[in-house]
Amino acid sequence: MNFPDYRARRMRRTDGLRRLVRETRLTVDNLIYPIFVAPGTNVQKPITSMPGQDVWSVDKAVELAVKLHAAGIPAVMLFGIPEKKDAVGSEAWSGNGVVQRAIKAIKKAAPELVVMADACFCEYTDHGHCGVLHDGALDNDATLENLARAVVSYAKAGVDIVAPSGMLDGFVGACRESLDEEGFDQTAIMAYSAKYASAYYGPFRDAAQSTPQSGDRRGYQMDPGNIAEALREVSMDVAEGADIVMVKPGLAYLDVIRAVADEINMPVAAYNVSGEYAMVEAAAANGWIDRDRIVLETLTGFRRAGADMIITYHALHAAELLARR
Repeated sequence: MNFPDYRARRMRRTDGLRRLVRETRLTVDNLIYPIFVAPGTNVQKPITSMPGQDVWSVDKAVELAVKLHAAGIPAVMLFGIPEKKDAVGSEAWSGNGVVQRAIKAIKKAAPELVVMADACFCEYTDHGHCGVLHDGALDNDATLENLARAVVSYAKAGVDIVAPSGMLDGFVGACRESLDEEGFDQTAIMAYSAKYASAYYGPFRDAAQSTPQSGDRRGYQMDPGNIAEALREVSMDVAEGADIVMVKPGLAYLDVIRAVADEINMPVAAYNVSGEYAMVEAAAANGWIDRDRIVLETLTGFRRAGADMIITYHALHAAELLARR
């Protein structure tokens, strides 16, 4: 069809027409809210580099989770900040750890809310790396043994989904095997399958107190220039038993999300990470952007790229905006 017989603008003329022909839809069902949990009671500590975000004690995290559930958000992702750290991150699998206590309390207060637990050690180790170090390098297989302990601990607390995030070789298989052996065959795994060594994580490391004391994580997280490697990583995780695969970060990796969605017939998650959130908030605070429109446009972009679910610090704000539509 050629102009003037076909006029594309006909279907853009009103909001109702635009809604009728919209190809990609963002709903509250696509959103997952990350929560940082720390020791203590009645704690709500602002995160300076992430305006509007806080670190919560378990009691306050429960209040937040109930609010999120009431807003229609289907899931939360928990990150723990332990009372003490050590060389192997043993607090990660403590039955009385902050994440374990938060899982139990949130599931009691909001049983229908899906509770996910990030399963990594960077917040729990005194050196800030994602597991056991040997001669200054991450010991993959020794860390897998501890990861197995951690995910079983979360499952015992009642978690719905564990999310191993250390980019260890064989980490999904180790989680699946340990969960099944302990009778938790219904506990799902969201694998951080394509997690890049990114500068976008800076504010998160402030919040979780997880900056490496020496070196960096480029030896186990992916190089930003690689996409074929991401597809190999995702394929291996699916073969090992992943129920959901994730690409992290999001905005600079929309092409990776699309490639994974096209290649893998599995649910795909995208992590709209702390640095992406902080950039939006900083620009909005300076009056340089329309925050509401940017938030929804960005999240729609993840959906258009192929993400089925989005972990985002803007989840509650987005839910409120979507409710007004």
